[in-house]
Amino acid sequence: MIARGPGHILRAVDGVIQVEPLTTARSLRGPFDYTRPPGTGIGSLVEVPFGRQRITAVVTATASASEHQLSDPFRVHDESLPSELVELAVWMAREYCSTPARALSLLLPPKGASARRLMWAEQVREPEQGERLTENQRALLASLPRFAGTDLGSLRRLETRGLIKIELRSSRREPSRSSIGVSRDVELNRDQVAALAQITGAEPGERLLLHGVTGSGKTEVYLCAVADTLARGRNAIILVPEIALTPQMVQRFYERFGDTIAVLHSGLSDGERYDEWQRLRSGEARIAVGPRSAVFAPLTNIGLIVVDEEHDSSYKHEGDPRYDARNVAERRAAAGVLVCGSATPRPESVHGLRRVQMPARVDGAVLPPVEVVDLSECAGYLHPRTHEALAASRKAIVLLNRRGWSNFLTCSSCARVWQCPDCDVALVLHRAEGIVSCHHCGHRERVPRTCPDCGSVSIARHGAGTERAEQDLSAIAPVLRLDAGVRDPGAVLKRFHDADRAILIGTQVVAKGHDFPDVDLGVVLDADSTLRFPDFRSEERTFALVTQLAGRAGRARAGRVLVQTSSPDAPSIAHAAHHDAEGFIAGELERRRALRYPPFSSLIRIVCSGARDDGAHAPLAAADAIKAHVGDALGPAPLFRLRGRDRAQIVVKASDRAAAIAKVDAAVRAVAADKTFKTVSLSVDVDPQ
Repeated sequence: MIARGPGHILRAVDGVIQVEPLTTARSLRGPFDYTRPPGTGIGSLVEVPFGRQRITAVVTATASASEHQLSDPFRVHDESLPSELVELAVWMAREYCSTPARALSLLLPPKGASARRLMWAEQVREPEQGERLTENQRALLASLPRFAGTDLGSLRRLETRGLIKIELRSSRREPSRSSIGVSRDVELNRDQVAALAQITGAEPGERLLLHGVTGSGKTEVYLCAVADTLARGRNAIILVPEIALTPQMVQRFYERFGDTIAVLHSGLSDGERYDEWQRLRSGEARIAVGPRSAVFAPLTNIGLIVVDEEHDSSYKHEGDPRYDARNVAERRAAAGVLVCGSATPRPESVHGLRRVQMPARVDGAVLPPVEVVDLSECAGYLHPRTHEALAASRKAIVLLNRRGWSNFLTCSSCARVWQCPDCDVALVLHRAEGIVSCHHCGHRERVPRTCPDCGSVSIARHGAGTERAEQDLSAIAPVLRLDAGVRDPGAVLKRFHDADRAILIGTQVVAKGHDFPDVDLGVVLDADSTLRFPDFRSEERTFALVTQLAGRAGRARAGRVLVQTSSPDAPSIAHAAHHDAEGFIAGELERRRALRYPPFSSLIRIVCSGARDDGAHAPLAAADAIKAHVGDALGPAPLFRLRGRDRAQIVVKASDRAAAIAKVDAAVRAVAADKTFKTVSLSVDVDPQ
């Protein structure tokens, strides 16, 4: 396609670039042709005329000549993307029913950020004998070379005498580092040596599942595998599921590899992210560490990608494109080796990857015994046996997968439930802030003192979240809370590590990958919380949460685990209590094969949403129209209202993944172009979580 506009110079050319505009408008899809400025190639960022607009675009292809007259780009930016990342974006757009522009936008350095440049001073000659200098000037010379800072005026006077030179240099904005734990020399045990040999001996393109029990030393295997990769002249990416886990992983890698690593995550400032991105792009840094967005690190010659805690659902991105970082990592590692590690791997990974097993903890430590506590035996959320165990422990990690103080409020007189005005969900009480809030849209209200319907002051609180448990458990020992409401997770984890006695309570993040040697008790307060979800993965997630939390205890000292549940006979809980991953995975794969769930099919979810209009449910009609185009699908079914919009969905269960994705993409485009549904928004989620 050729983009032309008034006032632009058009001329025949010998070199052509094809570009994708970086815009969210689905109607503006390239590629579009322009003349090729010198030095541009695939991945270059350019500003081009488009009609009366001036837009930024990425070069996705080049050609030698054109018989048409084309416009010249206005500008070529200094930054550029590796060509393999451009190819990745095109694949993502196709794989996740999105657009190249939306996919490319995920790969760029922070918008508007640039290098920080400061005055750099260094000495160019020694003072001559008898040359007069003040004490301050001698001190300044002794401090060089360095950035000028507030001494620029004094340094300028030294520059005029020819003693130093001052020039602009880029200054790195270095992310702060945690100092949790103490580095220790580790000698690999037999299982680790065997696992490392399989990883380093793998052929390019191989995909491995490192299935090691909690505490088996997977991180040390990652470190050795990365060292081998660097020694071969290749680069590596290490993915972790949560930002809260990044500081611990970064510390381990920094101790081993120093400034060879760069960190990429959303918790950094734009300047820090820009500098880390540039270090990776230039080759100064050769190891990228971070959560799912680090899979887009601008590295070339990638020899190894590690996906730690590969079972975790946070690797799935909820914005458009709704990519799964595990699948993207597999694509990026096509010329290298992919290693997915977990103590509780997904059935999909067990079915599709070559398994490397590490069945025992390092140093011969045993997995802690797990006691299942039946909550039907007590009235509250804390069983007496759990209370006794917490009182006797030195350090405990407690999992309660609900934030806030209480799950919902009701009027004891008229049974009114406080609900979000924009979503069909109850408001959660956050007592410390004095509010009730919606965990879906963020709506907030003051805690009610009386019922607006009947005037009653009798307002009941139901259920318990981490905020309430924090206060209740503080009578036993010092309590630290870790959930989405905590601003500095790293500081909380460090305080817990340094404490002589403490209880760490939080949502599922407390069960992920932490290594605290002196934890002697793990507690799951409500193992049923994930079982209650109407999701075919509910058993898998429950097994993973219980097993992962159990793995935090009994590492350097004897430990135990208590699991509170109203469903003690549920397969996921029973298998987790016996540390029986093999039994659980076998049963889960058998069930999924019978029901044609992943990995024996692919799921695609299409959600239609729109504002309520005269009682009509336009999203339901749009979903029905999409189903008519797609054919065999489940639904349409209405969903709960979210952010003031009605919603409906259909789900496609397909054996031929590529064909189903293409059919869904065509169906969504057809319905989006239908003016009947101009007020309806459509979203496609391939491999929904």
